[in-house]
Amino acid sequence: MKELRIFVFCGWVGVCASARAVYAPIPDQEQGKDLTVSLHGGVTYDNNIFGAYTAAIPSMIYELAPGVVFNASMTPQTFVSASYKLALDYYENRPGQKLLDNHNLDARLAHAFSKQNVLDVTDALVVTHNPESLLGGVPVNTDQSYLSNEAGGRFAFAPSEKVGMVLKARSTYYDYFNSALGDSLNRVENLFGLEGDYTLLPELKAAGEYRHQDINYIHGGALNNKHSEFLMGGADYSPGPRLSASFRLGAEWRRLANNGSQTAPHAEFTVKYDYAKGSYVSAGYSYDLAETSDPAHYSDERTNRIFISVQHALTARVVASASVDYEPSRLVGLAQVPDPADTGTHPVPDLNETGTHAGGALTYVALKNWLISATYDYDFMNSGDPTRGMNRSRTGLNGTYTF
Repeated sequence: MKELRIFVFCGWVGVCASARAVYAPIPDQEQGKDLTVSLHGGVTYDNNIFGAYTAAIPSMIYELAPGVVFNASMTPQTFVSASYKLALDYYENRPGQKLLDNHNLDARLAHAFSKQNVLDVTDALVVTHNPESLLGGVPVNTDQSYLSNEAGGRFAFAPSEKVGMVLKARSTYYDYFNSALGDSLNRVENLFGLEGDYTLLPELKAAGEYRHQDINYIHGGALNNKHSEFLMGGADYSPGPRLSASFRLGAEWRRLANNGSQTAPHAEFTVKYDYAKGSYVSAGYSYDLAETSDPAHYSDERTNRIFISVQHALTARVVASASVDYEPSRLVGLAQVPDPADTGTHPVPDLNETGTHAGGALTYVALKNWLISATYDYDFMNSGDPTRGMNRSRTGLNGTYTF
């Protein structure tokens, strides 16, 4: 479940960093055109396509992925964006169905009522078969395909020259196609927040934030539903166009449907430095409570996450990039779980688990419309429960042509 959580966390923090921007940066291949069509193709070798802790199945994967993107300013104050990508993956050595389809649909509407008052609404629909980000502890060959939809909105406004406010909301829905996984993991996560900042200096802002979160499971809600309150304070520092940093420190108060309540610290820290044109380094740390892939035994996962990402323009046409995530965590066991022999209940002990995720890419911009990339990804999970462990690597070569 960590990979899904990471995506959500990065999206939330990333949105915060662009609080008052109506127009997000558009890739070079899409600039100057309302409608852009692309065709992506590639080949990847995956040494463990099911993320198994034993009896790993390797396979070559051939992918063809057409896509379309629409970016347009409907009025000087209104920006609209939409995109769709279909990925067809053929697994040479996959048991059962070998040709799998994946779908990504994104939409965005941003409107500036004034320079200070900006509304930004987004929606992202994903349908994934045999996903790369697999669930720890799930038996080998289990179909982990799922549908997820994340809808979000934010309204930024400025009550005074030095005070900025942002109202935020996000709703995420998870639907696993396998009936057993669906009964355990299908849920809706709703998050609402109010953030404020005060300009102390042109480059320094003090910030505070309140969030409320509801996690409601479609099945087993009486055992697994959660409600949390977050309260945080921090600062945003941007001494120039090349350096920016943000941190938030606070606490989360969580109420569990059938496992009492708990208080946990909450931390978010990010820094980014653009040291040359097309080159940057970013890093960060976070600590929070996340959902687990086994809610029948664990209430949540207390996760530290340390990450670093680097992009370096070797030449005007060649770019190297790499990233590493290191995630030591502790799964919190439920206080009461039915015994297999139906003789009562027993507590589940807490479990330590550490995940390492690393990746790199070398990209060549052959022409303005051509991108060719060599990629490598590595995932390693070391768990107190051996069945949740995993070692996986993927090596690929792919290209994208934009019409």
